[in-house]
This record gives sequence, C-alpha cells and structure tokens, in this order.
Amino acid sequence: MTAGAANCTRGCSTTPTNNRAEIDKVADAGAFIMGRNMFGPLRGEWDRPWDGWWGDDPPFHAPVFVLTHHAREPQPMEGGTTYHFVTDGIESALAQARAAAGDRNVSVQGGATTINQYLAAGLLDELRLHIVPLTLGAGTRVFEGVPPLKLEQLTSRSTSRVTHVTYAVLAG
Repeated sequence: MTAGAANCTRGCSTTPTNNRAEIDKVADAGAFIMGRNMFGPLRGEWDRPWDGWWGDDPPFHAPVFVLTHHAREPQPMEGGTTYHFVTDGIESALAQARAAAGDRNVSVQGGATTINQYLAAGLLDELRLHIVPLTLGAGTRVFEGVPPLKLEQLTSRSTSRVTHVTYAVLAG
C-alpha cells in the first residue's frame, strides 16, 4: 500500500506534462483512503451537503474510503468514484479498500494525520512525497508522532516546480 503524503496539486497541476509519470502513479490505485480533512472543510456531524473538493467527476475513478467519526451514506460520483465513509478506524478502511481494489494497489492520499496514523501502525510499504517549495506556516507535519522509521529511497526526480521522492518503508 502506498501513501502520497503531499498531493501534487500546486506543482503538478501547473506542469502536468513534466509530472505525468507521477500523476499516473497517484491515479493508478484500485482504491483510495483519505482523512475527513482531506475530503472537505466540514467538521462534526454532516449538517450540510458536501461532495468533496474535486467536483462532480473526482480524479479517483475508484472507491474512496474517507475516515470520519460521523456516519454517512456512500456518495456515488461521476467517473466511477464512490466515497465510502468509514467510522471504525484505519484497519477497517484498509480492509475495505483492499477488498475493493482486488489485485491493484491501495493508495492512502492524506492528509498528514492520516498518513501518520498508517505509518505509526506499520501499514504502509511505500511512501511518495511530492515536495513543492511553498511555506504554509501551520498545519500537521508528516512524520509528527510517528516512531522512528527505516526508509529506503527508491526514486527521486525533480521538475521545475516539484521534487518527487519515493521510499520503501522498511521494518523499523
């Protein structure tokens, strides 16, 4: 299972040709997992409609399992994406995503809190970081609260606006 700890939204979207290989890798999963914060800005109970940041035809084109504390019915979208809302933890989301993905990969998209939970639980075997020179000033950091890890760099490639690095996550 792979994790894309930082999405390529700023650097990749402005130079899609330069970053096509990485964009294709991100999109090539059979199922995706993301945290509630990555799905949208709403907190607490689902008190108003929200279908995610990506519009009517999200880029996933596969099942997406959203970690949340508040139950909600699945939300089918155009293009084969259906958001499933998982309230019983990261292991349950992973089991559901693996079942949905079949022989294909499962990708944990983020945000950082979700990536950190899967890293801390030892449930990731690959980590892809897309590093863009942009300072946000606040937010959750990748690796925050994660025990020491042994990472082996598999690939690294720079483009004009983003550096893509892939690591194997080895047993600590």
